[in-house]
Order: sequence, then structure tokens, then C-alpha cells
Amino acid sequence: MPLKRSAASLPSAQVFEAKSGPLSRRALLRAGFATGAAAFCLTRASDTRAQEITLDSIVNDPDAPVAGNPKGDVVIVAFLDYNCQYCKKSAPDLDGIVKTDGGVKLVYKDCPVLTEASVFGARMALAAKYQGAYELVHATLMRVPGKRNPQSYMEDAVATSGVDMERLKADLETHGPEIDALIKRNLAQAQALGFEGVPNFLIGPCKANGAIDYETFKLAVAQARELAHKN
Repeated sequence: MPLKRSAASLPSAQVFEAKSGPLSRRALLRAGFATGAAAFCLTRASDTRAQEITLDSIVNDPDAPVAGNPKGDVVIVAFLDYNCQYCKKSAPDLDGIVKTDGGVKLVYKDCPVLTEASVFGARMALAAKYQGAYELVHATLMRVPGKRNPQSYMEDAVATSGVDMERLKADLETHGPEIDALIKRNLAQAQALGFEGVPNFLIGPCKANGAIDYETFKLAVAQARELAHKN
């Protein structure tokens, strides 16, 4: 049964800045992931519009790309930008936990906040969804080196991925309004959750941000599963 809590009242782990790099297991333990629900504080977004955004609307947006087990017992929602070096650093470990756990549903939230090229990359990836190639383009863009890549560099990378570029561009033109509306929703959801910058994650009912490594994802998923069983 979908949770009805507003996004502004989700449990929150300690806030980690992306610039701090990967979270260690010890840091996550200090944040409360391994000590039970009492370790989390409630946070509220200052924007009153946040009250209109529920956890269900974030986790179950029908337009958001999904990977992993669609019926998984733990949901990871990942807010990412293709020009973010820490998003790229976390990407292999995020993919790894989804593939090895088997019970994780991954919801992608393209959240382009860094540059105009970030928006360009997000729109290309979401347009690829219409030919079943979102994950292909997403993975390609996450492998593009550098912190601030121009649009032309991103487009050249996507062209080498094997996606049908003519169809991608056609779908981008046809579905542009829906794609832009989804990106706008993603940004509003990130704001409602009190997220600043990228990467940011919901792991079960808990919030975390920064470049997270595989062991930390594994620990967080286990803790989210434990919390769910207690409730």
C-alpha cells in the first residue's frame, strides 16, 4: 500500500555534501542507518508547495524510468545530473547493488541543476525511453568523463551508444512537453525533500546524499528493509 506521507516529512539521515566524496560505512552508521528509526529526524521543506508532493508521487511517477525489480521490497530513488562527477562516481555502485540484491527497484530522477548542457543530456536520456533505450543512454552519459561537458560532447557520446538517433530526435520533438514536465516534477520533488545539489537518494524511507559506494548502498538497503519489517 503506497505511503501517504508528504515528501517534506520523510525521515532524513545526516546531510552529506557532495563535495565530501564517498560516504564511508562509519559515516553512514553515525548518520543512523544502522541504529533504527529513532536515529532519524523529521525535516520539513519551507516551500508550502512541498505539501502537495507525496512519497507515492515520487516513487510511483508513471513517467519516471525504472530499473531493477519493479516489485522490489526496497525502492531507491536517485536524483542525478549528467554533469555531476559524484553522480558518475556513484553510478557503478548504484548499478551494482541493483543487480546483486535482486529486491531493489531503482527509480531514476533526471535532475539537471548544474548547467544548460545538463538539461540537454537529461532530455536526450528521457527521449530515449520511448525506444526502450533510457538505461543505455543513461549509462553512456554517466561514463562521459569531465565535470562540465558541452552539449555537443554529450550528443556525440550518445550517438556512439547504439541508440537510434533519428528516432531519439523525433521523440524529443514529439514528446518534448512531457519530458520537460517530468524534469520540472523531478526538480520540484528534490526541492520538497530539501535536497540541494546532486547526487541525492531516497533509500526506502531514508534520505542521503553525496557519492555513495557499494558497501554503503548495501548497508542502507539492509537498514531500509529492516525498518520496513518493523513497521
